[in-house]
Amino acid sequence: MEEELKATGHHPADSNGDGRVSDQERDMYLEFKRKELEDQDLMRDAQRKMAWFSLIGMLFYPSGIFITVLFGLDKAAELIGDIASIYFLSVAAIVSAFFGFQSTGAKKK
Repeated sequence: MEEELKATGHHPADSNGDGRVSDQERDMYLEFKRKELEDQDLMRDAQRKMAWFSLIGMLFYPSGIFITVLFGLDKAAELIGDIASIYFLSVAAIVSAFFGFQSTGAKKK
């Protein structure tokens, strides 16, 4: 907040630029910051869930091939096996992006 004050010359809560922060401007600014923090928290939760879902999918993917073989669906097992490389590459990209952004965010703090 102090960096914003130095960069712009006025307080970021001063929405009308009159040099004073009224109670209404302060309340709006605090509400905006609270919403911003909530949104960031929800985004981190969604990313975490997506990464866990992807990892669980990677673990259960081979069992899908095994189950199709058990039920005698050899063609399905072959098709699932054919797309395995693309699936694992995609999931690995999702998980690595999640951990990459997490480590980048930790370094900024």
